[in-house]
Amino acid sequence: MSRSALIRLKTPEEIARIRRAGAVVAEVLRRVRRWLKPGISTADLDARIEAFIRERGGVPVFKGYHGYPAASCISINEEVVHGIPRKDRRIRKGDLVKVDVGVRLDGYIADGAWTFAVGKVSPVARRLMKATREALE
Repeated sequence: MSRSALIRLKTPEEIARIRRAGAVVAEVLRRVRRWLKPGISTADLDARIEAFIRERGGVPVFKGYHGYPAASCISINEEVVHGIPRKDRRIRKGDLVKVDVGVRLDGYIADGAWTFAVGKVSPVARRLMKATREALE
């Protein structure tokens, strides 16, 4: 079988549906920037994320996947990725918070993640964010 036989091109309607799912992910991450304040628990942030996804007609992809209990993955500082939101894990000034969300909408899935600085962060944290942004670009 040729390589090209393994690739199925999406129709314009399928691309539009993928774009709609991606737009929900992008809007969630924009809103997280506003919701992310010192004192909020990662569980409370996750609840807002889930409510927003569902208000937009989407389903949080991570919730229930292999028993995962949350709509998002939220990791703070030294936690690399896929942190499980908890009531007792609170955001503090100076934290680096990584938020990963996945949305199923119209039969398609979009996924995105972003790192947020909460207030003024250390010079080391700023350098890390700059280096990872440059690597992404």
